[in-house]
Amino acid sequence: MIIVTNRGPARFTRAPDGSFSAQRGAGGIVGVLGPNLSAEKDERIQWVATAMTDDDCAAVAAGKAELPGVDLELLVLEPRVHRLHYDVISNATLWFLHHGLFDLPRRPRFDHRFRDAWDAYVTVNRAFVERIADSASPGDVALVHDYQLSLVPGLLTKTRPDLRIVHFTHTPFCGPNSIRVLPDDVAHDIARSMVQVPCGFHTSRWASAFEASMTAVLGHDHRPTRVFVSPFAADAGDVLETRDSTATRDAIVELENHLGDRKLILRSDRIDPSKNIVRGFLAFDLLLREHPEWRERVVFVAMLNPSRESLPEYQAYRQEVEQAAAMVNERWGRADWTPVELDLRDDFPRAVAGYARYDVLLVNSLKDGLNLVAKEGPIVNQRHGVVCLSPEAGAFDELREAVLAVHPYDVDQNARALHDALSMPSDVRRERATRLRELASARTPAMWLGDLVDAAGPRR
Repeated sequence: MIIVTNRGPARFTRAPDGSFSAQRGAGGIVGVLGPNLSAEKDERIQWVATAMTDDDCAAVAAGKAELPGVDLELLVLEPRVHRLHYDVISNATLWFLHHGLFDLPRRPRFDHRFRDAWDAYVTVNRAFVERIADSASPGDVALVHDYQLSLVPGLLTKTRPDLRIVHFTHTPFCGPNSIRVLPDDVAHDIARSMVQVPCGFHTSRWASAFEASMTAVLGHDHRPTRVFVSPFAADAGDVLETRDSTATRDAIVELENHLGDRKLILRSDRIDPSKNIVRGFLAFDLLLREHPEWRERVVFVAMLNPSRESLPEYQAYRQEVEQAAAMVNERWGRADWTPVELDLRDDFPRAVAGYARYDVLLVNSLKDGLNLVAKEGPIVNQRHGVVCLSPEAGAFDELREAVLAVHPYDVDQNARALHDALSMPSDVRRERATRLRELASARTPAMWLGDLVDAAGPRR
């Protein structure tokens, strides 16, 4: 089996003595796939990804980019090509397209600079294909992931037709009107590649949007090989083990001492415009305005990881997030109470401590392929916490009966939902939380991985 992702399962750090250590990489794919692949003892597992950092590249050069149980292949890309592929096309174009983030009267603008970046995107996808083709055994399953590698399926099918290839998209997929934003040839290249292999999505909504987009680009005579739906699963064992770790227990004690008897509204996100962080703070501001009984009785802790800070849109959005939090604190804060607390540390045990302690978890995404936090939080929560979840998050399809829906653009409705969540009677909270934990744990990572392997079909 070959796992193909842009970001690898580990990041390497070089010590002063020249040795290298590996830490688990960021992202839901790694968190779910990593522990489960290590259990596949009877099968050769290869993982092909990009060397993302200078230390990753140095580890490759030194022959130290190694992980137990996995044959790790990290591609070292020319820095300019890597930047154009990752920043300009993958993040600033395809991510914005699939999440509906373009300010269309102004962006995007496709010119010669875009064409240079698109050439780099093609180059990187070809580099992945060459590495896979050179190392794959006959009939191997190749599981290709996400929008950074949308050309790999078509190119790899031509190069190695014996392989069983699946492409899984972890983001939303744009609809037929939005895909027309792309230059015609770019949209055609992506579509022609993806329709050649089985394509998977977290929800039927994204799968339907994909099929409609393929028809819009290629016409009715070019149907996808197969489209399937398989929601990503939280690794309950892994996240519960983290909750019970010394680092998380210490973080829970610290959080309890800090909060005292105040209630906790929590969010845990990357600082990304699609996560809708600013409107969440505006809804909290409105809650405090219209329900003064909650002043000094609740703290909104936002555990946020800076993301894609090379892009000006992300730099600007981080400033908006910080300004919105400061506005709430200036308006309502007291000497012994800070209404909104920003925590910008990349600290997973601390995030899990927040999951364990929250009274309300807010996930108000504009669009989200799934949102794993909405599943992990209920699994480890110890206070019968209520989840306020956007219907635009893929996880809503599975969790809808036990969450409070929050319309991502309706600040008034969000404020009411926060009040309802904080005011919910304890017996109702307990019943909801129990059901939500069942729903969030219903699927396992092994089930999800099995769906992908099944979609690849039998060995030819």
